[in-house]
Parts: sequence; C-alpha cells; structure tokens
Amino acid sequence: MSDPRTVTDGAEVLLAKPRGFCAGVDRAIAIVERALAVHGAPIYVRHEIVHNKFVVEDLRAKGAVFVEELDEVPHGATVIFSAHGVALDVRREADARGLRVFDATCPLVTKVHVEVAKMRGAGREVVMIGHEGHPEAEGTMGQSDSGMYLVETEEDVAKLAVANPDQLSYVTQTTLSMDDAARIVAALKARFPKIVGPKKDDICYATQNRQDAVKIMAPRCEVVIVVGSPNSSNSNRLREVAKNLGRDAYLVDNVDELRPEWIEGKRTIGVTAGASAPEVLVHDVILRLQEMGAVRVRELEGIDEKVTFPLPKGMG
Repeated sequence: MSDPRTVTDGAEVLLAKPRGFCAGVDRAIAIVERALAVHGAPIYVRHEIVHNKFVVEDLRAKGAVFVEELDEVPHGATVIFSAHGVALDVRREADARGLRVFDATCPLVTKVHVEVAKMRGAGREVVMIGHEGHPEAEGTMGQSDSGMYLVETEEDVAKLAVANPDQLSYVTQTTLSMDDAARIVAALKARFPKIVGPKKDDICYATQNRQDAVKIMAPRCEVVIVVGSPNSSNSNRLREVAKNLGRDAYLVDNVDELRPEWIEGKRTIGVTAGASAPEVLVHDVILRLQEMGAVRVRELEGIDEKVTFPLPKGMG
C-alpha cells in the first residue's frame, strides 16, 4: 500500500477564528428541530434552511421536508421560512393558505427588510447590491412591489437607470464580500452623488469576522481550504478573499472532496468554514490532513463571537 502522506514533513494546519456556524444559522436549525419536537414530522421548510448539504440532509432524516414553493405544502400544514428571508408575496400566500408559519429569517436579514420598508415608505427607490438568483436577494427585492433595483457588479451600476437619482437609497445582501461591496458602493456614489445607505453596514458581523479571519490567515498559508457548500454565498466569498490575497483556495462540501494534489508539498495549510458549515466537517478535514502528513494543528487568535438570537415567540 502506498504512503498516503502528501504534505511536506512537519506541515502545519492553521485554523481561522472565527469560522463555521453563526448565530443566525444556529437559530434557524434550532427552529426546525424545535418544530419537529413539538409538532412532529413532517415539517415543511421553504428552501434549504441554510445553504449546507450536511445540515439539510440531517434535518431531512429527522422529518423536515424541503420545498421550493408553498404550493408544495399541504393546506394547514406547518412551514418554516429559511434563514435567507422571503418576499412579502410569500407571506401573503402562506396566510391565504392557512399555513402555520415559523420564521427562521436571520434577524440581520430582517433588519435589511425593515430598512427597505422605511426607504420605500419615504418615497425613495432602493438599489440592492446582491447576487441575482440568491434567495436572500430575492426575498429582499420582494419587500416592495416596485422601486427596487438589483446590481451585482460595477458594470451593472454603469447601466442602471432610475426614476429619480435624488431620491435613491441602497442596501446590501448580508453575505457579500466586504471588498466587493465597497467597490460597488463607491461606484453608486460616483454615479448618484445623493444616494444614501443604511445607518449601519448591512454585511453581517459573521460574514465580516470570517472574511477578516481569512485575511489574517491566508498570508501565513500556502493553500486555503474552505469548508462549505457550493451554493453558500458566504463560503464562496471566503474562497475569493483568499484567492485575492494570492493563495490557492478551494471550497469543499465535505472531506471526500479534498484533493491530495492541492496540498502536495505544502508546509502550511489554512482551513476555515462558511457560516452555514458545521464544525464536524472541519474536524473531518483536519483528520484527513493529518493522515496526509500534517503534524501540527494551530488555531489562530481571533474574535470570540458572543452573539445569540432568541427563537420566535411561541417556540421557547
């Protein structure tokens, strides 16, 4: 049997801090598990509760049924809205169909929805900086029936036509790259000098902390492994942050996707995880790296996150 060791003898694994689950993800998963415990299976969940295959499969095994649209949910059943939030017409449809709703929308996404409502109530049009097709972007765009624009790039800003440039606001998806968002905000301000943003940055604390941690870790590594699912926006942004710092960086859904050639001959390997990726998957990756020859694992210094979000009323 050939020696499975591929890294340089004495190689070290550096762990980013913080990494993995955020308060919004913890809360969303707890809502599904609590609903199953109180009301029994099946519990319907509109869209993946969080963007992680392992989490979704675990909840599915416990009795959660994941659907994309509410017409897949039987009349009068229990449905949970995912952490990404939903458009107003989804809420109206749930009411009309007599569904019992538990809302797992992350409170930081709800904050953006409230901002949009206030901006539109003041007669302002709203530009959302976000990824087209992402459920959070769809949910936020759906907070108003009109007066909303989605931009993803600086090129989108250049082509944007609005009704009144003097009455313009912007919000952002919570899981964007901070650097990308800053560039797009700068482009918006250059094109529309009177545009105003939210009082507080919309990019969530967890997204910001995880990106900052990668910026600390990546310069010390030769390669960065990000644990997260391919449809996870914040996980993809972590990979991009590392690549923008000149490091090879790879996104893996689980340990079986880890390729030996990525780490062959490397002395330092950085590991982090998106906000929807559980720590057990990180542990699996570390064990595999040790099998491949890594001898030291060291967690870097970083922020200790203390944020928690309560469950919705009626679920405590």
